[in-house]
Amino acid sequence: MLHGDSSDRGGVQANQYGSISNPDPNPVAQDEHFSTCFEDMVAIPENINQVFSFRKLWAFTGPGFLMSIAYLDPGNIESDLQCGAIAGFKLIWVLLLATIIGLLMQRLAARLGVVTGMHLAEVCNRQYSRVPRVMLWFMVEVAIIGSDMQEVIGSAIALNLLSVGRIPLWAGVLITIVDTFTFLFFDKFGLRKLEALFGFLITVMALSFGFEYVLVKPDQGELLKGMFLPYCAGCGRAQLEQAVGIIGAVIMPHNIYLHWSRLESREIDRNKREEVKEANKYFFIESAIALFISFIINVFVVAVFAQAFYNKTNMEVNALCNATGSPHTNLFPLNNDTLEVDIYKGGVVLECFFGPAALYIWAIGILAAGQSSTMTGTYSGQFVMEGFWNLQCSRFKRILLTRSLAIVPTLFVSSKDVQHLTWMNNILNVLQSVQLPFALIPILTFTSLTSIMNEFANGLVCKIFGVIVTLAVCAINIYFFVVYIMSLNSVVVYVFAGLGSLAYLCFVLYLVWHSLIALGVSCLDRVTSRPTVLIEEQSEHDS
Repeated sequence: MLHGDSSDRGGVQANQYGSISNPDPNPVAQDEHFSTCFEDMVAIPENINQVFSFRKLWAFTGPGFLMSIAYLDPGNIESDLQCGAIAGFKLIWVLLLATIIGLLMQRLAARLGVVTGMHLAEVCNRQYSRVPRVMLWFMVEVAIIGSDMQEVIGSAIALNLLSVGRIPLWAGVLITIVDTFTFLFFDKFGLRKLEALFGFLITVMALSFGFEYVLVKPDQGELLKGMFLPYCAGCGRAQLEQAVGIIGAVIMPHNIYLHWSRLESREIDRNKREEVKEANKYFFIESAIALFISFIINVFVVAVFAQAFYNKTNMEVNALCNATGSPHTNLFPLNNDTLEVDIYKGGVVLECFFGPAALYIWAIGILAAGQSSTMTGTYSGQFVMEGFWNLQCSRFKRILLTRSLAIVPTLFVSSKDVQHLTWMNNILNVLQSVQLPFALIPILTFTSLTSIMNEFANGLVCKIFGVIVTLAVCAINIYFFVVYIMSLNSVVVYVFAGLGSLAYLCFVLYLVWHSLIALGVSCLDRVTSRPTVLIEEQSEHDS
């Protein structure tokens, strides 16, 4: 159940704009709040009374770009290139829509943090009882592990391409583990330098994929048509599945849990209404700019493969690769089936069509995407672990624990041939997509409650839009899951998938039920005779 209290009872963290109860009977004292990698505080310029100030925007700039990296991870890049190769320019509008929805969800996460001073995992820890709290943590952790596997494998593939096959996949995984730990200690040199590092990696991606875009010269008219005309002429099941995959790849559940963890590095007095309002404004502007840049980079990838490889057959690609002396001709069988590409094959076909430079620049972009997103994935795991479990240990131990949860499964698949990992990416995309409700439902619930958000709670329009988006995403994910499971043609898989789906749906319905109760639909509350409000005293037995 949801818990909390508007009064200042024991274990309550309160300020003028929100109140959150702490389910721990021995809560962490305020001066012993969770230590993070981001203990430096960025001062916000004062005595600036303009409606908009570039100095203040610069002070708030950083967290949104870190958040936007999740929209540029290798899983997204692979989804982009498959979208272009399978549907041409026709589904760019889906990418645009998914990015806009992602921005609105990130805005809710930022507002929750600005008003309460806590990120979503911490609020869930205080507002849900033990069983749903543990289940939520488990689901988010699974999403983080799945995403991190994609990112580590993407980095390993990039290293394999750059070394002309001399670095096998398993060695690339080990290298990625080591260098990610190295990068994670860059924050010792200061918060702004760490943010500059992420900005550099985004710039590398923009230049790499932008080079491919200029090299291929996509049809600008078709690109704009595909971006703003929400229609897909002549599309079939393959294109529909790709559209669903774009939404699952773009809106990352763990990214919503990460966002405020980065925002708390800005000095905001939450007891001053104007500072809270100002922080919400500038964080939204910064997030919009960051996601716009990530959208442009994603469009670069879609457009390159839409222009160069849409409707190409294996036979055509095989002939061209053979003519250029490529050692990878065997990747494309001698048949007239439509070309299927992944991150590895994408680099190979770029080399066949546009020369070795195109392959190396592509691999550099993938490496930057993998390195940056593995770091943000590790930070997500760290904050989620802290938030849900009140984890109190040294930073190194936290990083080692949360990183190991993602790396160990990756090592099990690293012995596979680097050319045949598309099946793994498909599974991980499905895994990501079905985890979305466990971020969307809590964030919509908590940001709609006046007992937490006060005057900054969602209005009616925002609530309706949020409910529609959540229902649409759930429906899309169910469809995506069913289609993928049916394609496996295994009775055993059907049985286990059916049982898992039943448990999954029950938990989603549980979260929806309690969300509706908390939002005022008191007729659904069969537990007590009085209407349920957000703030209920936590049972002393729930420790």
